Amino acid sequence: MILESFQIGEGQRPTVLLHGFLGTGRNLRSLATAWSEADKSRRFLLVDMTGHGASPRLPPGATLSTVAGDVLETARAAGLQGPLEMVGHSLGGRVSLAASLRSPAEVASVTLLDISPSPIPTSQSESGKVMELLLTAPTSAPDRKAMRAELTGRGLSGPLADWLVMNLESNPEGGVRWRFDRESLAEFHGRVNGENLWAALERPGAKVRCIRGGRAHYVTDADLARMEALGHPVATLPEAGHFVHVDAPDALLRWLLS
Repeated sequence: MILESFQIGEGQRPTVLLHGFLGTGRNLRSLATAWSEADKSRRFLLVDMTGHGASPRLPPGATLSTVAGDVLETARAAGLQGPLEMVGHSLGGRVSLAASLRSPAEVASVTLLDISPSPIPTSQSESGKVMELLLTAPTSAPDRKAMRAELTGRGLSGPLADWLVMNLESNPEGGVRWRFDRESLAEFHGRVNGENLWAALERPGAKVRCIRGGRAHYVTDADLARMEALGHPVATLPEAGHFVHVDAPDALLRWLLS
């Protein structure tokens, strides 16, 4: 399945950036732009993963490997040549690991932005809690401002509500509606959070690195120790939360370039 995507940079080093749950490729545009300016050798592909943004909806029973296959197919259709360097935030990192398991020869390396290969307990999933609230929101609204009010009225913060309403589109019947299928995304999220992806770090020749937010909890100290024992470096941005590319963009870029 070919997904919605766009490119930044004109280099020959193919780098795929994958957003987190409920996001789109646009979420990583600022990171890609700054990285491209600092490293002209790279060509970045930013994808709306399956079920997100302007890409097709998730098929029934979709797994991380399903989405990874769509990403790999999209990269080839976009003209990226050679093994891909994959960089993913949250869900995007887990999809990147799944891609390295699905097709090891096509993935040169994986960079995880605040996410672990371990199964994610439901109690620790911030995106799961957001999804639960999102399911209670109306299907449509007169405009973005009205939908934002619906979300904040359910307890979501203003910045989070602003981020979510980016997923609204014009409704042919008037007003706006959600671009994505909330029910299929909720079902997918609940299922794939339990996937164990440590095999991607344990396979011979695997090249993985991770950076975590010091105020986040997705990458535990035990995860860090296990990754480093396998030879995969982990760095911590003390003042950043889960959205490391938003909370500490300059520090993140320095690490990516190192």
